[in-house]
Amino acid sequence: MGLRWTDWPKESLDILRRGAVLPAHPLALDARRRLDERRQRALSRYYLDAGSGGLAVGVHSTQFAIRDVGLYEPVLRLAMEEATGWARRPLVMIAGLAGGTAQAVREAGIARGLGYQAGLLSLAAMKGASEDEIIAHCRQVAEELPLVGFYLQPAVGGIHLPVSFWRRFAEIENVVAIKMAPFNRYRTLDVLRGVVEAGALERISLYTGNDDHIVLDLAIPFAIRHKGEDVMVRIRGGLLGHWSVWTRGAVELLRRIHAAVAEDRVDAALLAMDAKVTECNAAFFDVANDFHGCIAGCHEVLRRQGLLEGIWCLDPKEGLSPGQREMIDQVYARFPELSDDGFVAENLPRWLG
Repeated sequence: MGLRWTDWPKESLDILRRGAVLPAHPLALDARRRLDERRQRALSRYYLDAGSGGLAVGVHSTQFAIRDVGLYEPVLRLAMEEATGWARRPLVMIAGLAGGTAQAVREAGIARGLGYQAGLLSLAAMKGASEDEIIAHCRQVAEELPLVGFYLQPAVGGIHLPVSFWRRFAEIENVVAIKMAPFNRYRTLDVLRGVVEAGALERISLYTGNDDHIVLDLAIPFAIRHKGEDVMVRIRGGLLGHWSVWTRGAVELLRRIHAAVAEDRVDAALLAMDAKVTECNAAFFDVANDFHGCIAGCHEVLRRQGLLEGIWCLDPKEGLSPGQREMIDQVYARFPELSDDGFVAENLPRWLG
């Protein structure tokens, strides 16, 4: 018998539904491209002390290739040890799930055994499968662990998923949330419409993964016309690779957005933050080169802060693109108020200790 979202502690479910910063956890490697356990733990401690509502581990930012080198279970274990031993507060812990059905079910079992509450299900391996086949795949994995749906942008391996898919996916009772990261407004609306048509808004928490429109996704309501009436939909939090850096600032930004939404006072200054955050993301995620350096770009920010020793990825071909370092220099200079360098400098010795 697998885990159900109804088995969660109330405190964790409240965090998810209220909306939280859920950083997509990077992978700390040494110069020989082997796991740097000390810095891997330091990253988790950074996110937890920054005020994140939990962690997403084994996801795209952690590098899907951890599965090929035997690091999936060790990396998930390290993060869970920090979540229970360092934070000592309620959290939402999400494990990335990938591959065909047998692999995804196996990973869900590993994650459940380690104490993870949900699985972020990548469907990249289902490319070419029919909608019926993909839904059957999702249902089987959901028998093991509550699911967070994942609309991954095609540029980094995602597949196009229409409204009909998201309606059927939202009807799966053990789906607890959906991360929307198609980097496409039309496809984001497809997810929202699917959840509304499934009548699943109360059960499914909506999270942005659209690193190109973080603030707007969180600050504006979405009116979805259904059966002749407008259903007002809100995206509550973010599960983001972008939030793996400058995380303290992300927590403060989400708090500001939540307060403005609660008071119905979302002003022009807050909405204008969207362009600033997106400019930073363009540098970190290497948009100019079709996201080739998206993982290395986040590593570079963490390296500058001292959290990582270098920007090494498992694949030696993955690194910064020409000009990307200079773009990161520029957003550092233009938007110093968005960084959390001071917070990191103050706490780094403790996290590395």
